[in-house]
Amino acid sequence: MFCRAISRLVRTPLRLNPSRQVRWLNLHEYQAKELMASYGVRVQEGYVATTADEAFNVASKLTADDLILKAQILAGGRGKGHFDTGFKGGVHVLHSADEVKDISEKMLNNVLITKQTGPEGQKVSKVLIHEGVDFDREFYFAILMDRGHGGPVIVGSPMGGMDIEKVAEEHPDKIHSIPVDISKGLLPHQSTEMAKFLGFEGSAMDDATTQMKALYDMFISEDATQIEINPLVQTSPNSATKGKVFCVDAKIGFDDNAAFRHKDLFALRDFSLEDQREVAAGKHDLNYIGLDGSIGCMVNGAGLAMATMDLISIHGASPANFLDVGGSASKDQVKEAFKILTSDSKVKAILVNIFGGIMKCDIIASGIVEAARDIHLAIPLVVRLEGTNVELGKKILSESGMEILTADDLDDAAQKAVASIS
Repeated sequence: MFCRAISRLVRTPLRLNPSRQVRWLNLHEYQAKELMASYGVRVQEGYVATTADEAFNVASKLTADDLILKAQILAGGRGKGHFDTGFKGGVHVLHSADEVKDISEKMLNNVLITKQTGPEGQKVSKVLIHEGVDFDREFYFAILMDRGHGGPVIVGSPMGGMDIEKVAEEHPDKIHSIPVDISKGLLPHQSTEMAKFLGFEGSAMDDATTQMKALYDMFISEDATQIEINPLVQTSPNSATKGKVFCVDAKIGFDDNAAFRHKDLFALRDFSLEDQREVAAGKHDLNYIGLDGSIGCMVNGAGLAMATMDLISIHGASPANFLDVGGSASKDQVKEAFKILTSDSKVKAILVNIFGGIMKCDIIASGIVEAARDIHLAIPLVVRLEGTNVELGKKILSESGMEILTADDLDDAAQKAVASIS
């Protein structure tokens, strides 16, 4: 889960909602670091554990004075988070294997709540134990795909190791972005420009640009949508690593449209930490994003879905979801969509808004009736159909013997849906 202020870090706004964008594959930190290491990116030595005893054994292998223990969830803000047990902090700096075992027991199988997880939090089933590095300076570095620039953008700040949202708000001059021509790749003068802005000098300048190039190569090769390194650090000159640049923490997202090219990578997806409604929707080729309102929406076409959600809001209520069934949904997909909508306890009414082109209105109407009967629908259902076979579709609804409110247009449908829960 990436920082919400990314849109402020580039010269043109991004149209992203990373806290909810589950259509992109997200990796745990330990998985991301293993991937980065395979591209020559310098990361700390570390290993993952699923039990406190395993954590003890891992810590015993590491020779560093400082041992960093991190709860593995798909959200940021772990260090300042708290567990449902009252225990505080999902990141701890420790000094012995015994300490690692003790704190691991307090993390594993408990729910960690951070600013990015929401109040429901995420269950911790794994912890990462890695060596600490003695560093003098912290930086922020990210690569993201920006629609405004039509390609990748690298973003950096000398104020790393802190909330980048706060940096963007209070010190915008401390953030620098450079668009990259995807046909040419990250050029040496661009990585040098960024390294200078961050404040690298001497041999550290060459090391920093090498790390940036390796990260960019991974970004392109793995079809990433975003790589966020916070912090990127330079170790102390007198330390064992002698001023080297390390990627200490990483968040990486990938484009699901490229899954067919990266089957091994996408096999790493942790479904247990995702919204199960969204997981179920994906299995049936439905595009679903859960929201916080009370009117469930089932629409075909993203633009029509957004218009439907807007009208619900205009008439005084809030949508419970974005659900696009696509242009050629089957009866089975409609049934699955209803199951997903009604699995949300906040949904008090359902609004179906379908324009039948390739998808015929009579097929949708039959699917709606069957789905409503199968799940014993007990909340108001408003349906607006338009397009191919619309009259046949309306006839199927009216003769179903079910309490289905029909609407002549989208505004009428939104008003009826809102009125049904008032």
